[in-house]
Amino acid sequence: MPPNETKIVSSLPAAVIFDMDGVLVDSNPFHLEKWADFLNQHHIAYNPDELPKLILGHRNDTALRYFFGESLSQEESDRLSEELEETFRRVFKAHAKPLTGLRDLVMECQNASVPMAVASSAMMKNVDFVVDALGFRPYFRYLVSGDEVSHAKPDPEVYLKAARKLGFSPEDCVAFEDSFVGIESAKRAGMKCVAIASTFPFSELQTQTHADRVAHSFKEVTLERLRKLFEKPEARS
Repeated sequence: MPPNETKIVSSLPAAVIFDMDGVLVDSNPFHLEKWADFLNQHHIAYNPDELPKLILGHRNDTALRYFFGESLSQEESDRLSEELEETFRRVFKAHAKPLTGLRDLVMECQNASVPMAVASSAMMKNVDFVVDALGFRPYFRYLVSGDEVSHAKPDPEVYLKAARKLGFSPEDCVAFEDSFVGIESAKRAGMKCVAIASTFPFSELQTQTHADRVAHSFKEVTLERLRKLFEKPEARS
């Protein structure tokens, strides 16, 4: 190599971490329908246009306290959450399939020995349900759910915990997200973040978030493209 020529070098990501709803599966339309029915049954007024940003990516207890009030007890929150999610699992079971292009990326990471994990705001019952429905459990080293953290997204706790379990620095990991609060969580953890425009418009994710890349679908994502997120110039003399 000629003197002082710059070489671009990257062997990262060290690990890939996926959110679940809207990333592994296109489940958010079912969640929205479930929430609308639930709020109607409890005679709670809501704005349908605002509902997606109030619930998608959020842990249930955060959304429930928004609608039912901050005085909602943990016991009652848990009961209402299970009422919501039991209905979701029953209705969604027949529709559970990976987002377009996801299986190819998972297999590429698996074949390259890049470890993978899930970091979701959902309860563990839902995470287990979705991962098993997709047949992806053998590919994920760890599943981290909203049940395991004290602070919900956009706090970075769930991503920091996933990175810690995997044994890598968050700065060396890339996260996949679809929601505003999820992207903020991943970025606050110090991770690279790829936003998938499965839930919110591509243009909004581009202009209103700090995602490192925005993709229409996983068909636009390869391990080589993920490595480009970590490229740094290395001067050689």
